[in-house]
Amino acid sequence: MPSVSLPAAFPIETWRIAKPPVRGAKGVVAAQNVEAATVGAAVLSAGGNAVDAAVATALALTVAEPWMSGLGGGGFALVHDGDSSQTHAVDFGMIAPKGLDPATYPIVSGRDAPPDLFGWPAVVEDRNLQGYHSIAVPGSCAGYATMLERFGTWSWADAIGPAVDLAERGHRVTWWTTLQVAAEAGWLRRYPESARIWLPDGLIPVATDAAPTNNSMGALAATLTRLRDAGWRDFYEGEIAAALVADLNAGGSTVSMADLAAYVVRIVEPITRARGDHHLHLPPGYTAGPTFAGALGRLPDGFGQAGPDAVAYRAMADAMIESYKVRLATMGHAGDVGDRSCTTHISAVDADGTMAVITTTLLSRFGSRVVLPGTGILMNNGVNWFDPRPGGANSIAPGQRPLSNMSPALATRDGKAWFGLGASGGRKIMPAIFQLASFLGVMGMDLEAAFQQPRIDISLVDRITADERLDPTILAALATVASVDTAAAVAYPSGWAIPNAVMLDNDGPSGAAHVFGPLNAAVGA
Repeated sequence: MPSVSLPAAFPIETWRIAKPPVRGAKGVVAAQNVEAATVGAAVLSAGGNAVDAAVATALALTVAEPWMSGLGGGGFALVHDGDSSQTHAVDFGMIAPKGLDPATYPIVSGRDAPPDLFGWPAVVEDRNLQGYHSIAVPGSCAGYATMLERFGTWSWADAIGPAVDLAERGHRVTWWTTLQVAAEAGWLRRYPESARIWLPDGLIPVATDAAPTNNSMGALAATLTRLRDAGWRDFYEGEIAAALVADLNAGGSTVSMADLAAYVVRIVEPITRARGDHHLHLPPGYTAGPTFAGALGRLPDGFGQAGPDAVAYRAMADAMIESYKVRLATMGHAGDVGDRSCTTHISAVDADGTMAVITTTLLSRFGSRVVLPGTGILMNNGVNWFDPRPGGANSIAPGQRPLSNMSPALATRDGKAWFGLGASGGRKIMPAIFQLASFLGVMGMDLEAAFQQPRIDISLVDRITADERLDPTILAALATVASVDTAAAVAYPSGWAIPNAVMLDNDGPSGAAHVFGPLNAAVGA
């Protein structure tokens, strides 16, 4: 019998995907879910500005892409106000509750932690990773509302209206839903309301060839309706706050009414760096913005003038790695060891020159995996951002803001918004946005070319992951910086950040979304 020789490994995916950018006369919204992006575009069509559209999109994602973000999370944003020509950073990150006791998270020797975003040592019962003890004070509701009040034109009630409608219908189940729920089913089944919603009859929801399947979101529709009618502050001071705290405390969380009432969104000056003919604006503080800025300062003169060649890739790799080394040494962050980030990103621009980019998260996929029965809100696991080892710069501590990896970016030219972008992907976010900002701002690529251009990832610091499509000369140049592994750019499992972007140029607003994501989209108005 003749022998048959088979390759050691087969490709995960063999399709070829193109996703051209889109344009819109009134503006464009890009997001990781097309249904939510369509909500944002509809807001632009109805006369809203980019901030109105971005916030409505973020609220819609609470239903359309609930495992990635929601009212139980937090994030960071950048806004360029077309009227004032000013750019602002918005910090609505999560905060550890004031009653949190670091002793609640003792380290267990002799056991590895479950695979997740960080290389922390294992903690008793994985309390920092999942369940009620992993929950931090959420900032998303306050963040979205504050953005509307400061920079938007729509009321809170109008902006949250589409999310109410979606919640009353329920989550539209797709094969992507099935995959996301299946990946976390082992955790979700531990919590009764999470299991009731996401594992009906103990089974993972599956889309059918018949009529669309809509998954009930429990009490979420009633909660969103209450927020629409009573106002967003009810989340922090009213009936919803009381319901949140009652459920949280019953499960063992120390989040209190005082924690919620004390939550304040910060609107601050962004980090701004001159870069050729434009300025790049980044979030400050406990984000990857300072690391991004540090890498910019390490690029050589003349960087990128010859395009994305071996010299440019080597320079980017070296600059990013050196900046990450400083981050790890001074800010206490551990290694990224998984692909379980649940972050999402929204980019929006309108024809009048206002631009908004929002990166928002529950931290891990499905966050704490706890859906609170009284409100239907899926809560974050923000405590997992902290290092459970005591005495470090980012160790668990009450009332503190943890270090995160989020880093939206916004470029202005001649005082006007030019492009804005961001991504999900944990520690992979900054390297991706750094490269895309270089492709667009320095190398002169358009959105389509930039999003099709293969990238590298340096988030492991001691080795580089390179897209297998890169030229061998580039791979050889990268190998002079660190050891190099190659990987394919595929839909799942994704070893890469998942970006989207918008741009405003002489031809008007445009936008692009992650090419390999099945539901990622830019939608024009």
